[in-house]
Amino acid sequence: MLHASEVEPIAPGIGLWRFYDPSVKADLFSTAVETASGTYVVDSISLAPDALASLTFRGKIAGIIVTNENHERAAAQFAEKFKVPIYLDAALASGTKLPGAVPIQENSLPAEWTAVAIEGGPVGEIAIHFAASDGTMVIGDALINFEPYGFALLPAKYCSNFKQMRRSLSKLLDYSFERMLFAHGLPILSHARERLELLLKEHR
Repeated sequence: MLHASEVEPIAPGIGLWRFYDPSVKADLFSTAVETASGTYVVDSISLAPDALASLTFRGKIAGIIVTNENHERAAAQFAEKFKVPIYLDAALASGTKLPGAVPIQENSLPAEWTAVAIEGGPVGEIAIHFAASDGTMVIGDALINFEPYGFALLPAKYCSNFKQMRRSLSKLLDYSFERMLFAHGLPILSHARERLELLLKEHR
């Protein structure tokens, strides 16, 4: 099985890991965010043993988050190893075979994070907002940040409804966040909300 060899710290309490998947010809990224109730892993991909040990060194894994229908990845393996739930959008819950899957509802969310539904992208697309440390937004596929596109909306051919997705993304501007991390692409570590606002203005 393909796996990433290291967890890269990018901000206090936030790390990412990645590898190139030849089957989809793209780099895959996973994010881990430490909160008061434990570390949440978003769009998990497999880690080498030493890297996994470094991830768990600071505290327990509290949950796994899947941001859309394409990102089950290593969620089942992480959930089994750490005996934690897998959180995903309710649109995916009825069809998934992931063990311990919990449909995201307001009363099921830990206090430290908020899920924002992004309609018009892949089925079950959500963004995750962590409020601590000036705010972090973790996005599934609706936004990308890699060449040749740069920081961009997911191309229309991969969307169920591109115009609806663009409108849905404007909901993210209701939140304060300095950083944005992606399932596909390098993180934006400063002024991410402002950059998103400018990007959405370009697509009005």
